[in-house]
Amino acid sequence: MIVLSDNSPYKKEFFRLLNKIRSEVESLNGKIEELEQENRQLKSKLREIEEGQADIFSEVSESERLAIRHQVLGLISKIDNHLEDNK
Repeated sequence: MIVLSDNSPYKKEFFRLLNKIRSEVESLNGKIEELEQENRQLKSKLREIEEGQADIFSEVSESERLAIRHQVLGLISKIDNHLEDNK
């Protein structure tokens, strides 16, 4: 077993590097906390946006939905006909 003296340059270098690693780990832990907080805020904003979108659709009546669906199906049919004519 090798025992290094207190004045050993290897021991000093070891502790210098160990302290550098500790500092880096503390920095990374702080960054993790910041990112987790930012993630929570973004999720909260996303929920607000999703709730707002749900409100838009809930205000559309069934007859309006059917009319929109009919228009979309008509557009799809026109696109299909156009694509078939170009073959």
